[in-house]
Order: sequence, then structure tokens, then C-alpha cells
Amino acid sequence: MKLHRFFVDDSVDLTHKTWLHDTKILHQWRKVLRFEVGREVVLFDGKGNDVLYKIIKLDGEEAGLELVTKLEPVVPKREVYLVWSLLKKDKNDWVLQKCTELGVSHFVPIIADRSEKLGFDTERAAKIVAEAAEQCGRSDIPLVREPIGVTAAIDQLQNVADVYVCEQASEDFIATDTDKPIAVLVGPEGGWSDAELALFEQKQLKHYALHDFTLRAETACVAVSVTLGA
Repeated sequence: MKLHRFFVDDSVDLTHKTWLHDTKILHQWRKVLRFEVGREVVLFDGKGNDVLYKIIKLDGEEAGLELVTKLEPVVPKREVYLVWSLLKKDKNDWVLQKCTELGVSHFVPIIADRSEKLGFDTERAAKIVAEAAEQCGRSDIPLVREPIGVTAAIDQLQNVADVYVCEQASEDFIATDTDKPIAVLVGPEGGWSDAELALFEQKQLKHYALHDFTLRAETACVAVSVTLGA
């Protein structure tokens, strides 16, 4: 029988016996999944705690849960910052979902000179990555920050990670023998502007070529995640 996983916030104490009052989860259990007493479920808090529970009570107001066992957390092997230029339509949602599944730890949306979109709903983005983590089985929840300018992003990230910029036909490569976090900048569909390229040179960023072909921005985001083995 498939074990369903559910993300819970800090209001739920993942101890030996706990009570759940989340109306959304309760509705899903009772009306959608048709769970009954005795069914086992996994709750995780996004901080590396995965716990298998048995439902001992279930009604419209609460669920009583009894601990079965604590599970080994599944988290990315490397800390990856995906720094991508905001995309139009629903492409940002797709990037958030797929790159969460592939192990990105930090999502840093940037507004580049040729960005196709300026608005970004951070609260909605947080829900997308939480649901993606819930579905794919990872025990942590990626962090999503508010959009930031390219220069500010580089200045902040160089203090915490090795920073690379995606560029076709580059000979640089990303070192895989280090535990230091890695940040990769992915530009907009129209490419980086001359001013941004000059900035990258000034900041002495390494360039990283994902492919010989020109990739769409959203494809490049996924390729970064896969390549780094996050």
C-alpha cells in the first residue's frame, strides 16, 4: 500500500502521539483519499523530520495519530542555489516544482535587464515547493526569497557559495569535489545584456556551459539541477 506524505507546520508536534487539526489535510484524508482508522501516513516538517504514524481517530475536526517509527530523512547531497531570471506565464511554477524534485535548496529569482516578468508571488512559490517536496519524498523544504537585482544577488551569494554563470560554449566547469554550496545564475530567454556580462567579468565569476545547444531558460534551470547531482 502506498504511503502518503503530508507537510505540516510547526504547530504540529511530531512526538509519540499527536493530534492534527489542519482542515485541508483532514478534508483530503476523509473526502478525497477516504482514509479510515488504522491507515498509516507520513508527516514531515520540512526540517528533516519524517515520522510514520497510524491513524487512531479521524473525524471532521481532528485526527489522532500514534507513532509507528521515525524514518531516515532524505535530503539533497549538496546545497545548490538556483539563481534564475524571472520568466513569463507559468514557467516559474514549472521551474520551482521540477527543481525542487531535483534537489535545489535555495531559489533566488532575479530581475535581469532582459527579464520577461517582474512580478513574483513568493507565498505561492513557497506552497509550490512544499507540495513538490511532499510528492517527491524529500524531507526538507527549499527556501524561496523575494526577487532581487543581479548585482545584489552576486554580492550576497559570493559570501556563502561558489558562484557560476551559465553561458554557452564556456570551458569552465563546476568542481564536484567540494562541500561548499554552489550558486548558478541562469539568464533570461533574451540572454544576458552587455552590462551584465561586464559585471560578471568584474566580479570574476566562472562561466559554465551546460550544453552545446542553446537551451530555453527553464530547460537550463532543470539541467543545472541534474548536472550538479543535487
